[in-house]
Amino acid sequence: MPADYLPILIHILALAGVAVLIIVLSALFGPNKPSPDKLDVYECGVPPLAGSRVRMSIKFYVIAVLFVLFDVEVIFMYPWAVIFKRVLTQAPVAIALAMGFFLFILVVGLLFEWKRGALEWD
Repeated sequence: MPADYLPILIHILALAGVAVLIIVLSALFGPNKPSPDKLDVYECGVPPLAGSRVRMSIKFYVIAVLFVLFDVEVIFMYPWAVIFKRVLTQAPVAIALAMGFFLFILVVGLLFEWKRGALEWD
């Protein structure tokens, strides 16, 4: 069985080798003429008005993580909805209970985050 994966391993190693070779050749033979204009921050073609490092509120990251978390959970519900009608004749109660349990965990997580204040902006 492992011998079946040998062509894939060779292909991955060859691709990694080509990528490293291209990076090394670019660093060796590419032009490297730094100037103050090239090292300056580029901001839409106009001189920069402020520093390039701006402090962001941690709330943006919390909202983004919660969005990704709940979005992935909704994505897991899509295949269930697609096959629901087809498998409904086999075990309708078990399928409904499984999705009900999944939705229950989702709602409990949302209520926990709401009660904890993660959705409050203040």
